[in-house]
Amino acid sequence: MVSRVESAAATRRALVDAATRLLDEGGPDAVTLRAVGARAGVSRGAPYGHFPDKEHLLGAIAEESWTAIGDALDGLLADQSLPPAQRLERALTGLMDVGRHRPHAYALMFSAPADQNPAAVAAVSRTHDQFLRIVAEVTGDQRRAGPAGALLMTSVHGIVAMENSGHLTAEKWNTTGDELLRMLIDRIRS
Repeated sequence: MVSRVESAAATRRALVDAATRLLDEGGPDAVTLRAVGARAGVSRGAPYGHFPDKEHLLGAIAEESWTAIGDALDGLLADQSLPPAQRLERALTGLMDVGRHRPHAYALMFSAPADQNPAAVAAVSRTHDQFLRIVAEVTGDQRRAGPAGALLMTSVHGIVAMENSGHLTAEKWNTTGDELLRMLIDRIRS
């Protein structure tokens, strides 16, 4: 028999999954509590029992997106068979892949209000800490990891934005986002 807590958790999971699919399909405007409830197959009022408003639901999506990135970084940190630069490239490529294939979720990750979801803030902080550990392995210097990590993160953000807007093309710039990423990693290694 399913307990009330398990049922509530399953409903919340269904709501977040439905909201994530709606976000991926149509952006933030497609995510309404009514549409999420309908997509999840729950009563009209069920979403309000788990999320007071759309912003809290979007915050839950941002939290899960950051958590997924953090879980991937855990795997990279644990894989000592990869050279540090390759771990760093994979970490950044993973983030770029979210931006390339799930642009609405990516935008949400970098714009979710911090005060509404402390768990999302914790997920972001965890991910940044993991990322800085990977950067420090490449730079060999903890003090350089912060500035180098910030340079890499902001550059990836710019690469994703330019690719998604169509402004970063190999024809125009004679390079790709992936090539730019490798150039950046090479620069911080020296």
